[in-house]
Amino acid sequence: MKKIISAIIISILLGFFLGVKLDDLLFPLKDVQLDKFEKAYRYTSYFYVDSLNEEELMDNAIEGMLKNLDPHSVYITPEEFSFEEEEMRGNFEGIGIEFQILKDTIVVVSPITGGPSESVGILAGDRIIKIEGKDATGLTNEDVIKLLRGKKGSTVNVTVLRPSSNSTIDFTIVRDRINLNSVDVALLYNSNIGYLNLTRFSETSTNEVIEALNRLRKEGMQKLVLDLRNNPGGLLTQAFNIADLFIDSTKMIVYTKGRYAEFDEEFRARRNYPFEKLPLIILVNRGSASASEIVAGAIQDWDRGLIVGETTFGKGLVQRQFVLPDNSALRITVSKYYTPSGREIQRNYKNREEYYNQINYREETDSINIDHNYEDSSAVIFYTKHGRKVFGGGGITPDIIIDAERSSDFLVDLRKNNIYYQFVRNYLDKNGQKLRNLYSSDMNYFLHNFDFDSKEVNEFLRFAKNNNIKFSSKDFQGSKKYVLGILKAFIARELFKEKGWYSVLLNIDRQFQNALQYFEEATKLPGFYGN
Repeated sequence: MKKIISAIIISILLGFFLGVKLDDLLFPLKDVQLDKFEKAYRYTSYFYVDSLNEEELMDNAIEGMLKNLDPHSVYITPEEFSFEEEEMRGNFEGIGIEFQILKDTIVVVSPITGGPSESVGILAGDRIIKIEGKDATGLTNEDVIKLLRGKKGSTVNVTVLRPSSNSTIDFTIVRDRINLNSVDVALLYNSNIGYLNLTRFSETSTNEVIEALNRLRKEGMQKLVLDLRNNPGGLLTQAFNIADLFIDSTKMIVYTKGRYAEFDEEFRARRNYPFEKLPLIILVNRGSASASEIVAGAIQDWDRGLIVGETTFGKGLVQRQFVLPDNSALRITVSKYYTPSGREIQRNYKNREEYYNQINYREETDSINIDHNYEDSSAVIFYTKHGRKVFGGGGITPDIIIDAERSSDFLVDLRKNNIYYQFVRNYLDKNGQKLRNLYSSDMNYFLHNFDFDSKEVNEFLRFAKNNNIKFSSKDFQGSKKYVLGILKAFIARELFKEKGWYSVLLNIDRQFQNALQYFEEATKLPGFYGN
């Protein structure tokens, strides 16, 4: 028995010794720079003329340490870390509503399907005027989230004003786990074109995409538009799993290279899926980043489908997350992403200001570049696995460049000042029940029969003018179809949620409409498995 105890003690001491030695190797206790940092922190916290918040002082010090590295190595506070963990998990605990604050009042944009608010009868358009008996006007978005989110099973009491009946109603809502879907919508367009909008790459994304694609196949999908516009990325594993849905065999999807070999990885297709012979177009824009670029780059490098839209953001740095004792975190860049052809996704970031501004002011003109034969002296030439020319140098350059339609000042002001939703909210307060009675059972009937009449259009223009939106008749006539489309989409969202919203918007979406004409070219690519 003594021998066993002695062996255990020796093992513990040896483990402790080795652990200390390993820690010493990585972070030497007598490191001159670490000693310098500690002294600077202590002198400041002890001797500064005013009292200091030591937690804030340390946060600032860490942020300062990272600020001259790459743009994506960041410090995350405990509050931010908790929120981002929810985003990546794809769920949070709360009452399940989407809301906006209009003129100091919380307006329910939509109760989340299957959530606790929907189950107790809260409706889109309800105004939350009290929370736990206290006045809820004048709150910020952050205030509302803190008050309404909470542990699953806990309750919160809210009072709503319902404009349609001019009545107030008290609700007791039992908080529950709310799923944050990364597939915003999946629908059939023109009876056989699948459209799937993926907003992020979270833990649930692959399963959501598979479920959506299986449903669309049963409904008659024969080809697919995968919309990754404004998708900022997310989990690397989800990116390669989703690319694997469309790429066969054990083909390379993405690889990473870093300073240390432990961060060098290869990700290859692993499983066979029924979507590998599906004609495919991927929509991207300057807001498509990171994981979105991994998917688009792999599809392009294997000539599997066409990439349509604008050159992507160019964020190809891999971060490893290190959680600190107070549940804050460091997200440190440890390697870079490369597409199968060897293209580095990351753009040059030496000039931090230019790195972000370039995206906002970059101009591209419509062009068909399936073979990427146009001249560009700044482009680095690579070749797909079947010998087709593609461009490197940061981001993914589309095969078909379709620039987003530039908004006039009039359209920018309408969106910036939330005029569309404010007008529609007032309109629905007056006409919502009539519209539900007419259309709620048949979305197609709504899509083909609902339009604003001339009187209502003039009411909208007066509403915009009364809210200090400057425009001329010429401004409106040049964008009338788009403006009325946005207004109709808000109505459709009220009646049919996201499916209604996108079913209207796709009709006025310039990039989507242009992409539809290139499916035949997509099937002619040498990597299309239907050949």
